[in-house]
Amino acid sequence: MFHLKDKDLAKKIVNDIKKKNLNLRFMHVCGTHQDTLVKNGLDVLFKECGIDIRQGPGCPVCVTTAKEIEKMLSLARKNKIITSFGDMINVPGEKESLRDLKGEGHDIRTVYSIEDAIEVAKENKNRDVVFMAIGFETTAPTTASVMLKNPPPNFSILSCHRLIPPALKAILEMGELKIDGFIEPGHVSTIIGLKPYEFISEEYKIPQVIAGFEPIDLLMGVWMLIKQTEKGEAIVENEYTRVVKKEGNPKALAAINEVFKIESMAWRGFPVISNSAMKLKKKFENYDAEKIFEDELQEINEKEFPEPEGCRCGEVLRGLITSEECPLFGKACIPSHPVGPCMVSAEGSCNIEFCYKKR
Repeated sequence: MFHLKDKDLAKKIVNDIKKKNLNLRFMHVCGTHQDTLVKNGLDVLFKECGIDIRQGPGCPVCVTTAKEIEKMLSLARKNKIITSFGDMINVPGEKESLRDLKGEGHDIRTVYSIEDAIEVAKENKNRDVVFMAIGFETTAPTTASVMLKNPPPNFSILSCHRLIPPALKAILEMGELKIDGFIEPGHVSTIIGLKPYEFISEEYKIPQVIAGFEPIDLLMGVWMLIKQTEKGEAIVENEYTRVVKKEGNPKALAAINEVFKIESMAWRGFPVISNSAMKLKKKFENYDAEKIFEDELQEINEKEFPEPEGCRCGEVLRGLITSEECPLFGKACIPSHPVGPCMVSAEGSCNIEFCYKKR
């Protein structure tokens, strides 16, 4: 909701935008932005102003591939203790989810942080404990900090961490959708700052604005993108100055660089995206579940896992369709019985759309 002090400014921005007779499409890459948009009716308001805002691949649970989920399912069946965040446990694999395996008696534990998973390892010294490390640059520093503190020898991670800027490049290179500007994520930008986005504006002439998460932040972000468009500019602007600094968080970046190497990797709904994934460096491979359990995961690594029949999460994550355009939305696919991850995650477009509109 708008705070009283923001209402006059919001009204002024909206009135200004409505006078412009616009036809623009912007994309954001943050589930929290999608929540703010839909919860506050801004998506409808922007459409009335001639602005279509699409959600891109900004939901870490959603972009994690079926193969990565199957690796965790396989390790669970082999008597490992699996730890992960709650949303990830509910994402369906090829036939079942981690929650399904928990119901069958396998040891699956929901944790709220990687530190919680470390405690599980300390309490179960005779068992292998695997943490599914997901998220973008926002959560990677917490994983890195734990790796730097000599975790218990029975602890390992499956690193599913990913980088946002390469995904933006992939969307533009695929050329499926005309995008007039990017609303960049506040949380990620708190870590990486402004510089990693600059090549997007320089090479592709795309305006960008880093925005916060209040309704007024998004209104300001859109207004700033419009102003860039009118001036024929393509730069990276920072609306979220109260939190995001130009240089980002140097200590967090240093931890990421010390622990992770950058590799190419597939994202759900995308082909392999160059230099888009964070994997543990060789000196930390004693904690790398993919190295430790390489033989046990061989069959999974050699197999391909298609999207669930009828699921169009991949197209939602690329901004090609809205959640409501998926024929399964609100019918065969609902939060209590999700078909795809976009209906599972609290940051997924389908879950947000269902919770605020469909229901």
